Amino acid sequence: MNNSRKTRDWVIHACLGALVCGLIGVATRVSAQDARAPIDSRAVSIAASTTQGEDWTADEKLRKQVAAALHVSPYFYDRHVTVSIEDGVVALRGFVFSDWDLRQALSIARKAAGDKTVVDHLSIKEGGR
Repeated sequence: MNNSRKTRDWVIHACLGALVCGLIGVATRVSAQDARAPIDSRAVSIAASTTQGEDWTADEKLRKQVAAALHVSPYFYDRHVTVSIEDGVVALRGFVFSDWDLRQALSIARKAAGDKTVVDHLSIKEGGR
């Protein structure tokens, strides 16, 4: 009886250990995804503070404005999208993960660009990989 109790306890502890390890792994992946936001926002703040004295062109201001709007959106992942200005037209390049993301990117860019034209050069990468 004592041996079967030890075996049962060992199995229970092994299962609990696996569960805890799994939860720690999920928490680590979530915190790693969230960790990009503070790093990127600090980089944007540093870049903005070091270049405030420079005379930006209107196109560069517009590019930064659209890129910042894409970045701060809580429902859009902007890591794979770049913004450029070509002859006064905003061009989005890169890829998104769904049709919804594509529409979201265009909507955000159009709002940030104001009366400027926004051109879509984005592709959809199915499955997110």
